[in-house]
Amino acid sequence: METQLHGGFGQGLVKGLSVTLRTMLHRSVTVQYPHVRPDLPARSRGVIALKQENCTVCYKCSRECPDWCIYIDAHKETHEPAGGGRARSAKILDRFAIDYALCMYCGICVEACPFDALFWSREFDYAEYDIHELTHEKERLEEWTYTVLPPPPLEVGAEASEEGRA
Repeated sequence: METQLHGGFGQGLVKGLSVTLRTMLHRSVTVQYPHVRPDLPARSRGVIALKQENCTVCYKCSRECPDWCIYIDAHKETHEPAGGGRARSAKILDRFAIDYALCMYCGICVEACPFDALFWSREFDYAEYDIHELTHEKERLEEWTYTVLPPPPLEVGAEASEEGRA
């Protein structure tokens, strides 16, 4: 019994050392972040960017969010028509914020938005020292729209939708 324990221990040690020696001889694949930016895949999820012009304050994104991390405040303004008729009211976006301390990056808000106001940005380095600063307001979310990639080209043999043709 005693020889089996020592023999098994010795084999495990030899196997462990062989793995160590094999990996020591290979070149490291570590990226020297932040000096070298990683090459992210095209559809990688970073943060959610907001295009304010497209937002109609329909609240669908905040209602569909399972974490309730989207905060929207708005007010109504009434505009008198130029050529007569009834006055029209429009919702004006006062506040749009996302609390990234709560967000689980599921993308339901991006999918729920019927007016393409929310997009996935590839930006991922937005860490803060204070957890309260992880709630980003609409101005910061607007900055990230400039890092959103255009949609990928159609695959070979695919047909454009009615929206894509127009």
